Amino acid sequence: MWKRHKRLFCLAIGLLVLFLGFVLDLMTGARPIAPSTVMGALLNGGQTTDELVVLTIRLPRALIAVCIGACLAAAGAVMQALTRNPLAAPDLIGIHAGAGLFVVLSMFWLQVPYVWVYSLFAFLGAAVAAGIVLLLGSDGSRGGITPFRLVVAGAAVSILLSSLTQGVLVLHEQSLDEMRFWLAGSVAGRELSQLGQALPFLAFGLILAILLAGRINRLQLGDDAATSVGVSVRGTKLAAFAAVVLLAGGSVAIAGPIGFIGLAVPHIVRSLAGTDYRWIVPLSALFGGGLLLLADMASKLVIHPGEVPIGVMTALLGAPFFIYLARKKVWSL
Repeated sequence: MWKRHKRLFCLAIGLLVLFLGFVLDLMTGARPIAPSTVMGALLNGGQTTDELVVLTIRLPRALIAVCIGACLAAAGAVMQALTRNPLAAPDLIGIHAGAGLFVVLSMFWLQVPYVWVYSLFAFLGAAVAAGIVLLLGSDGSRGGITPFRLVVAGAAVSILLSSLTQGVLVLHEQSLDEMRFWLAGSVAGRELSQLGQALPFLAFGLILAILLAGRINRLQLGDDAATSVGVSVRGTKLAAFAAVVLLAGGSVAIAGPIGFIGLAVPHIVRSLAGTDYRWIVPLSALFGGGLLLLADMASKLVIHPGEVPIGVMTALLGAPFFIYLARKKVWSL
């Protein structure tokens, strides 16, 4: 009974964070807007200049931030469960770097203004990068994935792919300034049409991750134990891997590589709601959306009236958390 109440309390906290983050993000910008004006715009439509700013500029940005944060956090939760490694996250094991490289290549090769095309390349890059990291991170003598090898392989692949991305940009200097802001991770200037083109992939990935949560719980018992209770270990891992690729790849296609949401949020949720992934995955999505909204708000305040890319803010906030985990040497869930 206590666990259920604790999880419901966690759900309430997540909804509160999401609501506050949403309102505060709509209020914040080069021109501060009062809460009453924000609520008036949402309820009655755009009647004044400030209300039009809320509806046409800040609302699409906030909705995109919610979706990206939710998808990255859910992907991080699934990745940590699959690898049984609390340091696993899409950005730390090369998925973001792979998706980013393939998106950059598609922009230069195809030069088409359709996000769904970039999404396809992002998914391909994410799958290639994750496959290489998992291959390098596996211990052939035991047939499993070791946390240390996974982190080292992820760092090496991320550095390699990021270097290739920078090399491509150097060869196309005319696009360097345009791409720099995207590569830092940003939801500024994004439109709902861009989110709409990638939304089917993101929604399918999130639904798949939530549906697999019960099987992921059984995988935590070990492959042999999971098989004994009727779980297809290989099929579950492949499906979960596909969900991570869809979530991370689609997010990178829209907003660029935004780090540390996938690392930190599952830890926060796990400390509040326990170890049941039927709760961890959806609650991670909820908290991820709220926290990325707060990070977006902070990115608009640091050098007001200018702003920094949201990826810079999440890195500044997430780096101390990563150092904390590394110092505690928490290598297994």
